[in-house]
Amino acid sequence: MNIKVILLVGLITAILNPLAYAQDGIGVGVIVGEPTGISLKKWLNDKHAVDAAAAWSFSENDSFQFHADYLIHNFTLLKSDDIVGKLPVYFGLGGRLKLKEENNGKGRNDDGALFGVRIPFGISYLFTDLPVDIFMEIVPILDVAPDTEFEINAGIGVRFYFR
Repeated sequence: MNIKVILLVGLITAILNPLAYAQDGIGVGVIVGEPTGISLKKWLNDKHAVDAAAAWSFSENDSFQFHADYLIHNFTLLKSDDIVGKLPVYFGLGGRLKLKEENNGKGRNDDGALFGVRIPFGISYLFTDLPVDIFMEIVPILDVAPDTEFEINAGIGVRFYFR
């Protein structure tokens, strides 16, 4: 069985398992763009969070991608006059693993997986009365292995928080 399928099934099983939501503030949703897939977010306190995704990348050759980021949120940079939510801007640092895909001669990861450093910048809308956030981000990535190359990911998404 393909390792990507095993990893995806394992991630989906963990997400759907009720015990996975035992901790307060875990968000589960989707991200659409580059990449497109399942998005998770865990708030560590009122300004810091970690997020992760297991997603399909459509750049160059199609490949499965995992990424995780440590995020810092600024709630004062943009003011929301709407009393039903908050509008934080966030930035962070993380990593990406883009798995090897079948060798089709189109992509840099035909011969092996790519590992890169992510620097996400984004904005969220956190609803006050709903356990939902909507987000949009742009992420410069510097691949560092097996070679060095710069690229940009971008996406929009929504998450539902289980408390």
